[in-house]
Amino acid sequence: MTTFLAILLVAAMIAVVVVFVRGLVLFLANATEEAKNGNSLSGPSASALKSNKMMQYRIFFQAIAILIVVLILFLASGK
Repeated sequence: MTTFLAILLVAAMIAVVVVFVRGLVLFLANATEEAKNGNSLSGPSASALKSNKMMQYRIFFQAIAILIVVLILFLASGK
């Protein structure tokens, strides 16, 4: 059971890194676009919305990783 949880933890950590890098790339693309075109008052761009969604996914995957760590520690303390 602990091995399965360890594999899930590694998968969650990889997901956090992948989503973080993707969000960072989208953020930088949005910043570059805004620097070229200036701030638009028509609301957030599609790139900014995608970057925000990546931030939400990153927080979600981090929460899953923390819950898995808590579960592993809980199971390890019971032995």
